[in-house]
Amino acid sequence: MVQMDSPVLLQYLDILLKHGNYTKAAKDLYVSQPYLTQTIKKVEKELGIDIINRKTNPLQLTEAGRIYYQYLNSLETQQEQFLKKISHYSSAEGPLIRIGVLPSLGTYLLPLFVPAFMRKYPAVNVELYEDIPEANEKRLLAGELDFLIGQNPEMLSPNLIVHQHGKHGYYAVIPEKSRFYQKKTRQLTEQTMTIKELLQEELVLTSRGSPIRRQIDHLLQKYKVQPRIVLESNNVFTVRELAKQNLGIAFLPESIQIAVQDDQQHFNILPLSKELLSLDYFIAHSANKTLDEPEKALIDCFLSQLKHDFS
Repeated sequence: MVQMDSPVLLQYLDILLKHGNYTKAAKDLYVSQPYLTQTIKKVEKELGIDIINRKTNPLQLTEAGRIYYQYLNSLETQQEQFLKKISHYSSAEGPLIRIGVLPSLGTYLLPLFVPAFMRKYPAVNVELYEDIPEANEKRLLAGELDFLIGQNPEMLSPNLIVHQHGKHGYYAVIPEKSRFYQKKTRQLTEQTMTIKELLQEELVLTSRGSPIRRQIDHLLQKYKVQPRIVLESNNVFTVRELAKQNLGIAFLPESIQIAVQDDQQHFNILPLSKELLSLDYFIAHSANKTLDEPEKALIDCFLSQLKHDFS
């Protein structure tokens, strides 16, 4: 096969096809026209085919040339995929672990276990990809991530191995404007009102597509409620603060806590049954992935630290 570097040859062909003649292509490539011509002829001689159809103006690939061009493109793609896969092992600065997580989820979940892991494995580099779950799941399946952290893994690809932490409940923030608000108390009991009645109030919700919102939408559909959504946000902390400021009822995971100093604000907290709403934090990796020691430790750290902090 041709000795010339495939990426260089692919570049030569790309520029030649772009301009349609050797003179302009050579000028663009900063090589001489005879050199470019002889390079292509040398490849053709070694392959035993004509790559360029010289009877056309501008120049075009022959049928055999198109096959060869596709072959060069496939080599480049394979090389890119290979480099991505080995980058985990060949980093000059040490091993690399790439983690995908939803930004708002990472805000409160990552601090619970990543610092402890990095103290134990200081030579390991951690790289975060903060994006929506669907995008990070695609990266994980493509080998561009090592782990995906999320909540409620029911819809994940079967090609992933999932390590679940366990169910956590929700609570509702009921602001003063709601007809269900009760003065001189902070926490209400579950029997105070039904979930259907809450859903009929003005709501502040996380954006569509988020795991929390999918569960709320399921309840809205189940109870045939047309929601009165005041505002949506892709940040669960924003939703919490807006509800506290009397904008509407919000539904939040129990891990999103409300500080004690919030006593001066007028809202109630209503714990919700896990039968109605619950979430399960998870860390997932490809089923084809062979875990090394630090990666196994990261999973253990995720499960143990969350158990400690949420217990």
